Amino acid sequence: MAEEPTELSSQPQELTVESRAHGWRLDYYLTRLYPNYSRALFQRAIEQDRVRVNGLEAKASRRLRVNDRIVVQLPEEPDGTLQAEDIPIEVLYEDEYIAVINKPADMVTHPGKANFTGTLAAAVQHHFDQLSDVAGQLRPGIVHRLDRDTTGVILIAKDNQVHNRLTRQFEAREVKKEYRALVRGALPLDSDYIRTHVRVHPKAREKMIVCSPKDDGKEAVTFYHVLERFRGYTYVQLLPETGRTHQLRVHMLHLRAPILADKLYAGHGSITLHEVQGETAPSDADDTLISRQALHAHRLQLRHPVTECIMEFVAPLPTDFQRTLEALQTHRRLDS
Repeated sequence: MAEEPTELSSQPQELTVESRAHGWRLDYYLTRLYPNYSRALFQRAIEQDRVRVNGLEAKASRRLRVNDRIVVQLPEEPDGTLQAEDIPIEVLYEDEYIAVINKPADMVTHPGKANFTGTLAAAVQHHFDQLSDVAGQLRPGIVHRLDRDTTGVILIAKDNQVHNRLTRQFEAREVKKEYRALVRGALPLDSDYIRTHVRVHPKAREKMIVCSPKDDGKEAVTFYHVLERFRGYTYVQLLPETGRTHQLRVHMLHLRAPILADKLYAGHGSITLHEVQGETAPSDADDTLISRQALHAHRLQLRHPVTECIMEFVAPLPTDFQRTLEALQTHRRLDS
């Protein structure tokens, strides 16, 4: 091409792939062509079918050929405001300064890539009259987050001063967090520290990996304590000292005991009663016990941002987690 464009608009723009880009990924090519825009933006545009190759839908990983014709336009963006949604939520505690929610599975904490509705942020916007906006209009009251399929205790701030005080507690590692997990395999010790560095996976950007301290990773520290051992499985308490993305899931994988039903890191997204029962199971025992990672934010301890009192909040184990634990206790006892 004689001259490379540098700006995009919401109007379709046509491109022809030149020889130097033969074999490049579609998203990489667009990032090189338009350096003022992020790769994530182009991936979102591709997901919204706002990028076409030779008139057809294409994936971000599509390998280009010389003279391929690309039509590209900017992705649609949310309008910067959050619509409140009447989504049921379980409130564990509330006063005039904070609220504590028991987040269910399959709920994103706040709007993000391809997740603009059905979020916890939209639910709390509906349920509470006042919320902080320190984290932006799309994250009202949200002080910290949990992964989509991680259940349990999550904290909400009702004004900006309270939000800032809570954030400082998290940054100073004063907030005590306890998770419960079911993992596949046996942990090496009954109690231990895991201290590693983690960073984004170089190829699968949605994942994190353990890395060398020299690889620009961030330190991640978790204490674990085995609560109960089974044949082939373990029930474990996890106490993170840092709050890195996917930290607990990556640390369990690092110990060769991935969290049960963690599709992203363990490669399987569910477990059935048939699997737990093993050889003693009848052939028709295919009841699903849990179909998301068996990870639950069980307990949160903090200093109240106004009264200074130490407070502790506990979310009971959700039904699918409890059902799986009971199946392991029944069919996978070490002495059976």
